[in-house]
Amino acid sequence: MEITLETLIKAIGQYNLDFWGIEKVRQAYKFAELMHDNQKRESGEPYIIHPISVALILAEMHADIDTICAGLLHDVLEDSETTKKDLEREFGNDVANLVDGVTKLKRMNFSSKEAQNLANTRKIITSISEDVRIIIIKLADRLHNMRTLHFKKSVFKQQENAVETMEIFVPLAYYIGAYRIKTELEDLSLRYTEPDKYKKMEDLKLKIEEESKECLQEMLYKIKVILNEHGITNEIKVRTKNIYGIYKNLNSGHKLSDIRDLIALKIMVDEIDECYRAIRWIHLAYHPMPKTFGDYICNPKPNMYQGLHTTLIGPEGRLAHAQIRTHDMDRVASHGIATYWDINKGDTRTIMQEALRTRTQFVDCLTEIDSNFDNNKDFVERVKKELFSDIIEVYTKDGERITLPKGATPIDFAYHIHTAVGNQAEEAFVNDERVLLNYCLNNYDRVRIVTNPNANGPTQEWLKMVCTSRARTRIKNYLKVRA
Repeated sequence: MEITLETLIKAIGQYNLDFWGIEKVRQAYKFAELMHDNQKRESGEPYIIHPISVALILAEMHADIDTICAGLLHDVLEDSETTKKDLEREFGNDVANLVDGVTKLKRMNFSSKEAQNLANTRKIITSISEDVRIIIIKLADRLHNMRTLHFKKSVFKQQENAVETMEIFVPLAYYIGAYRIKTELEDLSLRYTEPDKYKKMEDLKLKIEEESKECLQEMLYKIKVILNEHGITNEIKVRTKNIYGIYKNLNSGHKLSDIRDLIALKIMVDEIDECYRAIRWIHLAYHPMPKTFGDYICNPKPNMYQGLHTTLIGPEGRLAHAQIRTHDMDRVASHGIATYWDINKGDTRTIMQEALRTRTQFVDCLTEIDSNFDNNKDFVERVKKELFSDIIEVYTKDGERITLPKGATPIDFAYHIHTAVGNQAEEAFVNDERVLLNYCLNNYDRVRIVTNPNANGPTQEWLKMVCTSRARTRIKNYLKVRA
């Protein structure tokens, strides 16, 4: 596809017909083109190709006009003499703040390159609390840079960028629900960090798709006929797990046959009630594997994902994962929080921020860490360990899902519920069995904390039993008051 301003205008026009908005985009393009005049990318292309490509990725997510403009202008503060005041005057405060949010802090303010990188990483991560659109622009920027990473001549730089992408940008994409960007970033990163394994997994994926084609098409046709017969309007797509997903499972010791979502059918219907009706008829046509049903409609995932999951026994005993969700849920599954651009009009930023605050745990946990670590290195290491590494999902006695870092204990759980629950925790029960307070929780555990207002309360020893910043802070506060 040719990358031009008119390509971008056409993409925006598919969802936004605001004449003055389109004119603002044209103005932003002309400004960016002027500021990047005579600048080239490592590919040899005019530099303006990169900002247009970033804006196109944003347009695919139906971004608002100010976000598109910020995508076009995202490098002008860093690569030209333009100031934030200039952007405020030309495009307004909103665009200026977004561009400033994605702009790296200047090297002159730091004693070393490492200190600058750590400060910039912190700036990127914490910006989600201010305006999630900054993260979305950064993800679009990183995605295009990864798509063109092969133009970098240094293998070391390629791998360095790929590692940073996996450590920082992939988790951020997960937390805002941007599944399409997340999986593409994973695959692109693996291509540079493990090129031989990437090629092997790529070949394996193609082989799986070829071997599964007939089975999936037969199931797709049969399910479509059944749902149509019962008056359930539907759209069905087939997919194979992404290359990195296959690699991660096999690298963790799983057999290929153990990966239940290796091949999948995505079944989209109009209404929530039809999801449950559909799964009834699907299970009658294809028996489900035991213990594989997941209801993420009543109990959404931490990144707002919703849908019904089941693993079906298809023709010749071949397993096929099935995901049943509404069309709205499917859009959220693809783009996450960015879907609010489609759902809402007006001040979408406020709605996005409120959704992040009330429907996810990430922002609260991040705010806790940010307030406890002044040192940028300590902050980044803590975020990587507590939020960007493996997480587990556990449940309260009432069935509420809570996410915690792997290695969390009942004390971490208790303080996540409430400070008083942690301070008064006396006993813990996991799956109805009593456990020690330093017990290491596992995925899908049901946890119940027994409290006692007259309990002795936290001790110094408890600090060795927790891995979350929230629990450590609350315990230290308690001990400080009691000292």
